Amino acid sequence: MDTPVILKTFRNGKIKEYFVMREGELHTDLGIIKLDELKTKTFGDTISSHLGIEFIIRKPKAPDFFKYAKRSGAPMMPKDIGVIIANTGLCSSDCVLDAGTGSGILAIYLGSIARKVITYEIREEFLEIARENFAQAGLYNIELRHGDIVEEIQKLDEKFDIVTLDTISASHVVSHVPRILFPGGFLAAYSPFFEQTKDIRDAIGKTNFTELKTIETIEREITFTDRGTRPATARVGHTGFITIARY
Repeated sequence: MDTPVILKTFRNGKIKEYFVMREGELHTDLGIIKLDELKTKTFGDTISSHLGIEFIIRKPKAPDFFKYAKRSGAPMMPKDIGVIIANTGLCSSDCVLDAGTGSGILAIYLGSIARKVITYEIREEFLEIARENFAQAGLYNIELRHGDIVEEIQKLDEKFDIVTLDTISASHVVSHVPRILFPGGFLAAYSPFFEQTKDIRDAIGKTNFTELKTIETIEREITFTDRGTRPATARVGHTGFITIARY
């Protein structure tokens, strides 16, 4: 599969941006763009609509897939993903176990850095969406598996540097994680509710994990206007809690 591109232009002080594949035509209020022409171009080049409007060709990154990729539900927010990456020290030599996949947004962020990501999804209808998103992202170091992580983790004979859990069943998985983690490895569990987070913490308390902490990240964008500078009135508030534990 050809990977998508971002087409971006600035008109009358506003940004116009499109997430497209390299085939067919794109009809916009700035003209028609023949997308097949993208196959002969590279990132940083420009392509013009039939009205002569130029668009810069940009390479999509993980935040673009968060914004434009097909979704099967609400993915983990970038602010929460950043907490996981920063607190686990995810790097290019790491092998990650991820559950559940959903539309694959977290796995795309992880796969953009890690050596390999194995991700489990229990719902069959989500598998094709995630598979398509991984292919569009050009990430072939992500292995998508179908199954219930509560059962599947007990059968695993692989070892991992990091385990990420974004599943309602996280507290039932925790006790099996130490067996498949390298010493010094991390568990990162996402949970939207206090009750679920408490269950995860209680489960971790029955293991030999250390350096345990739970974080809530609140994000405020700052707006700049002629009148003054202030936090934006629209903000990303609570999305979930991130619990980090080291083995």
